[in-house]
Amino acid sequence: MSDLTFVELIWLKKRIENYIRFGKTVENRIIDRSRRIVAFAPGNIFAFVRWTANDFGTVAARIDILRAVSPGKRCSTVAYVRPGADILVTAIGWPKVERVLQAIDAVEAIGIDPVDVSPEYWRHVHSRLAARENPRPYTRQRHEAWLLRRRIEP
Repeated sequence: MSDLTFVELIWLKKRIENYIRFGKTVENRIIDRSRRIVAFAPGNIFAFVRWTANDFGTVAARIDILRAVSPGKRCSTVAYVRPGADILVTAIGWPKVERVLQAIDAVEAIGIDPVDVSPEYWRHVHSRLAARENPRPYTRQRHEAWLLRRRIEP
């Protein structure tokens, strides 16, 4: 049994698109022209976007920011993710997905890789969006505090 978290990515032109918005993969396996499987090490944070359309337009849009878990640790089931992951953000519907993508863009705009952002910040984004409020911006000071705290926590 592997300690990695596997995510199946699918791309069918103008129909289905499952992709990783950010994350550091440790393995990438091509299944066929439209499918591949990527893997993440325990503790790695990544954004998984799912989009489906039909002849009339977008049917479903969803983004999850997830943290890969170690074997034996509790996790939530997420479609296309094996064995599961710790869910930090879930947004369903294009307007909510767009707001999460804007939060990711804002983090990147200040020069921070979203992979390195505090998991508590991503939970904050989820909570604020669920309450139909704007999340507070992630700042360099908040990031420095997270890095210092991470160094002293076991």
